[in-house]
Amino acid sequence: MSGLALDGVRVLAVEQFGAGPWATLQLADLGADVIKIEDPGSGGDVGRYVPPAQVGEDSLYFEAFNRGKRSVSLDLRSERGRAAFARLVAQSDAVFSNLRGDVAETLGLTYDALKAHNPRIVCCSLSGFGMTGPRRAQGAYDHTIQGLAGWQAITGAPDDEPTKSGLSLVDFCGGLTAAIAMLAGILHAREHGVGCDADLSLFEVALAQLNYLGTWSASREIATARRARGAHASIVPFQNFRTRDGWIVIACPKEHFFRRLCGALDLPQLLDDPRYADFAARGEHREPLVAAIERRLLERPTAAWIELLEAAGVPCGPVNDVAAALRDEQARARGVVGAIEHPTLGTVGHVKSPLRLSSGTAPLRPAPRRGEHTDAVLAELGGLRDDELAALRASGVRG
Repeated sequence: MSGLALDGVRVLAVEQFGAGPWATLQLADLGADVIKIEDPGSGGDVGRYVPPAQVGEDSLYFEAFNRGKRSVSLDLRSERGRAAFARLVAQSDAVFSNLRGDVAETLGLTYDALKAHNPRIVCCSLSGFGMTGPRRAQGAYDHTIQGLAGWQAITGAPDDEPTKSGLSLVDFCGGLTAAIAMLAGILHAREHGVGCDADLSLFEVALAQLNYLGTWSASREIATARRARGAHASIVPFQNFRTRDGWIVIACPKEHFFRRLCGALDLPQLLDDPRYADFAARGEHREPLVAAIERRLLERPTAAWIELLEAAGVPCGPVNDVAAALRDEQARARGVVGAIEHPTLGTVGHVKSPLRLSSGTAPLRPAPRRGEHTDAVLAELGGLRDDELAALRASGVRG
């Protein structure tokens, strides 16, 4: 027993690429035993082959999503493969998949299909559009969902083309949602002895992330316009500004922050101007206010303004690139970045889990080689003898 929060939780993951592996990574980092079921016919998780820094069946992309997991190579479309999988289900808490909405049922990854092997099993499906509805059989990816769910229409400057987020935020939000659903289902099953299905879709997750913008639209048909420089839809000032040598982010989501900003910038006249008296007034007169603030900010470099504004208690920060973000003094002080040695890729740096529990997180371990743990898992959990393992190998079920 490791003493970690999810020690003793076991998840069978029929997953690939980003959203699915991200979901189970959250659980693995907290001590869960995550067993990837990889299809030998397709070469396993497609993430193994994503560049850059891709060698054979290893890649930095795959490492980022799959550290600390185990891998079993098993063909779930074969009778022998399904029988071996059923033995693992009997010893597990959850079966997770991120396939098309019609595939989980076809492969028998639903509660109705598996409850005979384990009545407490939680079956979680994360698909593009869910297991019902006219789009259930359609595939979906982060980029396509960002377009369909309205994200691209509200991202970027007013004159920009439709713009995707720089990160795969639909995948990440979908994965986190799935992790919450699995934990809720497992808690319920342990309390009541009965598992369940969780039917999640990236499309609905993306719609849910619209949150207040969705409420504005659904309640009053209020359309959200794109704002230059990443500006907040309704709070001013709350955006990127130019400085003498770069960019700074300034946020004033409370009235006292605006007062502090005016004091730090030595612009007391802004406080006396009725156009900027409150949130609504500043929103109505956004352009002249933003212009006045930026004229002052252009007088000094970013670092000087950061020092001054932080001292005044104004929420702010520089616009870093990724390397600078990972070097930030706060990231260093908290030990955010760790490194492990990989047999193929050499030194691999990882951004560690942000889930900081006093019980700790799992130590960094390399992602598994495809099928690396097949024999060990089938013997340990499935109770297969050496001759049975040999028969499975001979049958081709393991590739």
